[in-house]
Amino acid sequence: MKPSPLHHPKDHPGFPSKSVAIIQARMSSTRLPGKVLKDIQGIPMLAWVVERTRLARRLDGVVVATTTDPSDDDIEAFCRQQGYPVTRGSLNDVLDRYYQAARQVNASVIVRLTADCPFMDPGLIDAMLAEFSGSSLDFMADRLPPPWKRTFPIGLDIEIVTFQALERAWKEAKEPFEREHVMPYFYDQEGRFRIRVIDHTPDYGHLRWTVDTAEDLEAIRRIAAQFSPRMDFSWEEVLALVENQPALSQINAAVHHKHLKE
Repeated sequence: MKPSPLHHPKDHPGFPSKSVAIIQARMSSTRLPGKVLKDIQGIPMLAWVVERTRLARRLDGVVVATTTDPSDDDIEAFCRQQGYPVTRGSLNDVLDRYYQAARQVNASVIVRLTADCPFMDPGLIDAMLAEFSGSSLDFMADRLPPPWKRTFPIGLDIEIVTFQALERAWKEAKEPFEREHVMPYFYDQEGRFRIRVIDHTPDYGHLRWTVDTAEDLEAIRRIAAQFSPRMDFSWEEVLALVENQPALSQINAAVHHKHLKE
């Protein structure tokens, strides 16, 4: 099923002229291969991420960044069928994939998202972009790995970076995990960049709304079914639902969330 267009951001006075969300997507997930095109209420997960991200009014564009590996031909074909801008780059050097995608679309501010977060929240993207654009920061995130503490649900992960800072990281980052996970060079050594981590009170970091496993997919499908046919519900609405129906969070409560160097 082709999703109905929700919103295509353009011509918003006062908004950053080149703030672009780049959504990384690949088919070769180790725990749930092909997950980014798995069905959720008749719509592939990647479309959920793109369409919900497009609701963010402070974004100038949304791009899918997949890989040149033949296994990702289906992602490119799907994006072209849907009319989603798509770029292709390195499978393992995801930092290079992001940098090349940002260059291609001439982005001055990059919002990094992943295609396994179907409940990505446009309001949260807008709030973070508003704070970022009024600052002198190089990098902002709503979660970082330990020793920082996650306070937003897993699946609302947003990282924002200027193109200039991304280019510096692309030139300087040498460690394999820095290349694969895109942003560690910004925070694995204190003082390199001006960074900020956004926290939420109360702490909801134990909630899991991402898709790495079959259990995750089942939980997401059951939550989405409660809102069907809507795709524009907020993360606060999801929170209210799972607090009212705690059994939904138990479906994938035992799933181990991978950390940076795993």
